[in-house]
Amino acid sequence: MSYSKGSWTKKKRLPISTRQGPPEVLSPTEKDWPKDDDEEDYVLQDPDQGLDSLPQPYRMINKLVNLLFDRSWELIEERVALREADSTRIQPTVYTPVTGIQINQRPNCMAMSQDYVFIGGAKGFSIYNLYNAERIYVWEKLKVDVTSIWVTDLGSEILISPVDELGIIRLFYLYKDSLFLVKAINEVDDTSKQPTCVKMEISQGGDFAAFLLQGKSSLDPTTPDNADVDVNVCFKSDFKLSLPFHIMKIKPPKPITGTTFKSPLEVFAKVEDCSGLGSGQNHFIRDSQWERHTELFHASYKKHLDREAGEEPLSTATFHFLLPSCITLTAAEARSPSGMACVLGTHWTGSHNFFLYSLNRTLKDKADPEGVWPCAAPIVASRLCCSSSYLVLACEDGALTLWDMAKGFPLGVIALPEGCFCQSIHFLKYFLVHKGRNLYPEGAVRSRVMCVVLCTDASLHLVTAGGTQGPTSRVLVTRPVKHPDEAICAVAPVPALPGMVLIFTRNGSVNLMDVAKAEAICAFAPPRAHHLAVPWKPLFVVSFHHPCFLLHGDHPDEEEPTSDAKDTWNSVFCFNFEAYPLLENISQNCTIPQEDSTENMALPLEKRCELVLQKSFQKLQRPQVMKDHEWTRLRRYSVLLQRENFQK
Repeated sequence: MSYSKGSWTKKKRLPISTRQGPPEVLSPTEKDWPKDDDEEDYVLQDPDQGLDSLPQPYRMINKLVNLLFDRSWELIEERVALREADSTRIQPTVYTPVTGIQINQRPNCMAMSQDYVFIGGAKGFSIYNLYNAERIYVWEKLKVDVTSIWVTDLGSEILISPVDELGIIRLFYLYKDSLFLVKAINEVDDTSKQPTCVKMEISQGGDFAAFLLQGKSSLDPTTPDNADVDVNVCFKSDFKLSLPFHIMKIKPPKPITGTTFKSPLEVFAKVEDCSGLGSGQNHFIRDSQWERHTELFHASYKKHLDREAGEEPLSTATFHFLLPSCITLTAAEARSPSGMACVLGTHWTGSHNFFLYSLNRTLKDKADPEGVWPCAAPIVASRLCCSSSYLVLACEDGALTLWDMAKGFPLGVIALPEGCFCQSIHFLKYFLVHKGRNLYPEGAVRSRVMCVVLCTDASLHLVTAGGTQGPTSRVLVTRPVKHPDEAICAVAPVPALPGMVLIFTRNGSVNLMDVAKAEAICAFAPPRAHHLAVPWKPLFVVSFHHPCFLLHGDHPDEEEPTSDAKDTWNSVFCFNFEAYPLLENISQNCTIPQEDSTENMALPLEKRCELVLQKSFQKLQRPQVMKDHEWTRLRRYSVLLQRENFQK
């Protein structure tokens, strides 16, 4: 291969000995000689050391190799620049775990409730004490592994719901360090007809549970076989451990086809008491009209539809238990106890509709929705806050709809930036920024919501809404174009720290971000001897009752696990926020009195006016004169208070 100075595309002169044609005669004067930048390389060069032009295909190979060298050099320069930028970038303080739980097998799932840690693995699950990391109970009676586990806090009791590899879900009851098996929900004798549990949800208080089952059998042996079943089970947890009973079975919505009705009156007669109105199932569009519309659509968007379409995803359901409110409460739900879920909200893959089903029914009742919320695009994600006060629906087109379920009205609709599509939604407890600190306001906060949205391009956004103010969106983390390994794979809010979220990236780093400042406060990492087994899918759990979170670390890199290994290969590390200097004060002093937050619109209008009047009256009693802007603010709040009383 040849290599010469200058550009690779520059034509090189042939040696004098190989040049064709008559020799060139130079003019007598030197000033008339032809000027050539490379004449020193060729004219004064030894003809025997000249470079001859390579024949094909070697000339093409030479160009490809030179191109490869040029691109490699560009990559080297880019990496050197990135390393220099990383060296100048301020790295956050990295904290190591305070304690850890040593286990002799790889955990598949974790959950935390009260002072207990639940770890699912081979043949069952174990229960540990959070404070001393001691194992207090082991249930290993399965032939397969436990793949997921849910726990529900019932006050002095805990409801445990593990799911094994066969998709069988079991209900356990933990009371005073005693574990009771309540029931295996979907276990059957014939394994060929075994329905598989894909997803589950338990209502607040443990009164209801919903299971998404896929298989050839249903829970009730007297009902016919079905392919996809969404089952709701109701149970009352008490000391007698009464068995749960089946109350409703929901199937996926049927595809919309041509009408079979002969007149519009039949369409309205089909809809009884407006139940199911808006689902699109009852219409007066004939097959011929439907086919004609499809032909026009395909003709208009042929270039987009000709692309190779992927396989349609399996239809799955997402469901939420809704508390009584002015938009979910009916005459039947009015008799339900306070704080008990009364409606099940469900949406299916590829569906535009959010269905509402009443829970005040029996299995013999027809499982038709009592209400339908249609959206402009298919719903891809949804989230209900832990207090069941706010609901967010994310559509396929990037639009988010925020609902105040307690008040019964939407807080607004906002669209994510172009090219950003929702992957997951995480609620934050509403907080204020007071004197540079994030603080929770004391008392109830009405019609104020904050959530972080993780998009499919690994960008992170903060969405806020409240009252009459429309929702706003702010970018916290942009798409990592130059650093693909820094893409966010998981996000978890930290209730103990106002305005803080844990961010897990693909390179295995764990950072704590302040969403108010959009910057990392600190980082967490396991000891050097350990690492995250699957960095892009970390196994962790954040406590709702304590200022800590748990993170699974794999066995040490220097050693390999053997069959004789005992309690040395896997660890679940505990990071206590109160043990770190930067976070100690934040977790302990994280609230602000209402009288110090009168400018906060999160408080009710009447309460804010009352606090302002109290402060103004106290100033009038002092021997100082109120300033003009204070009188203006006092008059403004007085007018607002008068308007509020007039509206009431």
